[in-house]
Amino acid sequence: MRWWSAANMVSNAGTWMQLTAQNLLVLHLTGSAAATGLSLSAQAAPGLLLGLVGGAAVDAWPRRLTASVSQALLAVVGFVTAGLVFTDRLTVPVLMVLAAVTGLIATVDAPACALLGNDLVPSKDVPSSIALGSMISGAGRVGGTALAGVVVSWWGPGAAYAANGLSFLAVAAVIPFLRPHPDAGRQTAPAASRPRTAAGAPRRRGRGARDGIGFFLRRPRLVALAGITAISSVFGRNYALTLAVLVTGPLGGAAGAFGTVSTVLAVGGVAGAVLAGRLRSPSVRLVGALAAAGALLQIAAGLSPTLWVLLLLVAPMAVVESVSDTAGTTVLQTDPPPHMRGRVLGVWRSASTGWSLIGPPLLGILMQTAGARGALVIGGVLIAGTIGAGALLRDRRPGLTRPGPIRATPPSPPAAVTRSTPVPAAGCAPAS
Repeated sequence: MRWWSAANMVSNAGTWMQLTAQNLLVLHLTGSAAATGLSLSAQAAPGLLLGLVGGAAVDAWPRRLTASVSQALLAVVGFVTAGLVFTDRLTVPVLMVLAAVTGLIATVDAPACALLGNDLVPSKDVPSSIALGSMISGAGRVGGTALAGVVVSWWGPGAAYAANGLSFLAVAAVIPFLRPHPDAGRQTAPAASRPRTAAGAPRRRGRGARDGIGFFLRRPRLVALAGITAISSVFGRNYALTLAVLVTGPLGGAAGAFGTVSTVLAVGGVAGAVLAGRLRSPSVRLVGALAAAGALLQIAAGLSPTLWVLLLLVAPMAVVESVSDTAGTTVLQTDPPPHMRGRVLGVWRSASTGWSLIGPPLLGILMQTAGARGALVIGGVLIAGTIGAGALLRDRRPGLTRPGPIRATPPSPPAAVTRSTPVPAAGCAPAS
């Protein structure tokens, strides 16, 4: 786990260094903020269109080999981009193509890396593993963004791409030396869910993307988790936009004031990740309750009369968001049986990319219509109201049984047992 965490820290810092350099590079080449957004969309588009295929590939291929190859390919893309920048041959169309290739590789790399880290710990410690990953991701983001400013100013954006390429190679080099925990991958699908032939012997499970969609839609807790996360992502949590406008507008603060708010958000997020590490059996109900609590805090933040009141509210907002995200990620990665987790993460990647692309424009329209305060208040009301209505309808539906976690079935004759083989694993950062 220490090797995995160190690799994650290096890779996360490199990823954010490259992303920051990419934005600066596009602005330098075009002078257009719209072109910068287009480059990010080009990188995200494969996740929307091919996330299902990537998740199916992770279930079908050896996970350690998949992660090693994907990390090596991402390193190649980083080095090629760096070479083009250093030789002054990089054009905007070529940069868009390279960004799209990065996003394409990430459709396989992201779910593989998300699952590899969980293999290093026993099942009961998976929430702690995910929380640790959240802390590392946050630290890597802060450190990578800060390093990008230094590297780009001294050696140019090409150096940031080269550094990110090296970070991917560092992860690929660590993977072969890690081994899974003995308890990893022992969970099996229920007997009722194992397809059988007419003779009663289990058939080879399908590995296509369609199986992932079907499984996802048949699990009410996963559908509910997607609904909670989607509405929270669209109408809340875009604090870099809403709070920036609120602080510099109605509250009359300067850019430095928003920097203070951003720092408090970051500290609260780390504190939330530490608290989330103590979770053992998070549920969708907990995720919904935390999201609703965050929505109420968002409403209060929108009504803040002064900057100091806002600062008092921002810290618990970040803590609640961090714990909710970690709990949701834990449910997402542990609810499906091991042989389905890659495909479920592929479904999630496609869906989350969709609402991530839709959210900012919708929020921008809402802010233009109702202002920053109105956007925060209306968004909070929509989130809390939707979650409350969903919980009320769920409790009132007669005969509804709540699905429990999938548990291992008792041993049966060897010919009828379906079990995924644990593979050595390592952690690596998503290329986004």
